[in-house]
Amino acid sequence: MTRTLVAMSGGVDSSVAAALLNEQGHDVVGVWMRLHDVADSYSEFKKSCCSLDAADDARRVAAQLGIPFYVMNLEREFDAGVLQPFLDAYLGGETPSPCVDCNTYVKFGALLGRARHLYECDAVATGHYARRDTVQPNGQADPAGPPRHRLLRARDADKDQTYFLYGLRQDQLAHAVFPLGEMTKSEVRDVARGLGLATADKPESQEICFVPGGDYRTALRDRAGWSPKPGPLLDDDGTRVGEHAGTAAYTIGQRQGLGVALGEPRYVSRIDPIANTITIARRRDLETTTVPLERVTFVAGGPPGSSLPGGGFDAEVRIRHRATPIPAVIRPATESEPARGGRWVAETDQPVWAAAPGQACVFYEGEVVLGGGRIAHS
Repeated sequence: MTRTLVAMSGGVDSSVAAALLNEQGHDVVGVWMRLHDVADSYSEFKKSCCSLDAADDARRVAAQLGIPFYVMNLEREFDAGVLQPFLDAYLGGETPSPCVDCNTYVKFGALLGRARHLYECDAVATGHYARRDTVQPNGQADPAGPPRHRLLRARDADKDQTYFLYGLRQDQLAHAVFPLGEMTKSEVRDVARGLGLATADKPESQEICFVPGGDYRTALRDRAGWSPKPGPLLDDDGTRVGEHAGTAAYTIGQRQGLGVALGEPRYVSRIDPIANTITIARRRDLETTTVPLERVTFVAGGPPGSSLPGGGFDAEVRIRHRATPIPAVIRPATESEPARGGRWVAETDQPVWAAAPGQACVFYEGEVVLGGGRIAHS
């Protein structure tokens, strides 16, 4: 019997993931992760997967399923791997991807390690909409021989969450289970209602779990001591056209809150926290076909083989969640030192808009996730 730890957030997806594995005969252990010191008295946190209400919902579902349930404190790991990089990114003029870090370093990093050590679990399951399979090096599906684990897009394209999972390594994928990968959201709801689960009709939260009310600037003030420092707001020709309210309060592509009227709409095109300036430009000026990347990793451990010059390869890329993947060539940033420091460049067949430094750029080959990296400053 496979002993599987299910990361139960208190939402319907992870609840159904636990229920399905339980029905399939897995020896299921439910765990709710305490990731930070959420003050449950804040009404903004009531819908968060990090709230004490969420822990209670997860506990109720575990009781309904008759599975053991534990609360695991991963505050230290979350702070180092997710929260501090999140704060540092905004303060450095970037737009972070905390869900990527949480999956890579916490759920399939620290949690997986503890699952195997403390509970003797063979795998960690989550409510992500994604799939995984195992193939032979020649690409044929076969459990025998040296395996290669692949991360695949979910059947439900609208719910696919592989964008946030591209950083998983082979050793992590080997012990990852995604029970919802073949299901749609409506099917998941139907299963939950059919089983009478306490979370069956619980609404989804679209916000970052540790940001009350969805305003990341609150987290910057409370957790990083950020105090807005006004500075020059510049048009793309260098003309000062106004004053910004602190560089960390803006993201690339932002239009609202600029406080200027220049005829044609303007969008944030550059954030310079050192010079304390924000540059704005016309929408067309934020289009590009060259996206520099850093911290690039590959699910299979290395880039796919290719005959393209300079060690490049063809792929489809997404520069934001739910964006339609578009064809691109992925190549090392330099020919003399290929992929030094994980630095690559994505050259897209058609322009992408508002490629924000710090956000993820994920590579696909059909339904297969090849890897990805973080968008770097030009």
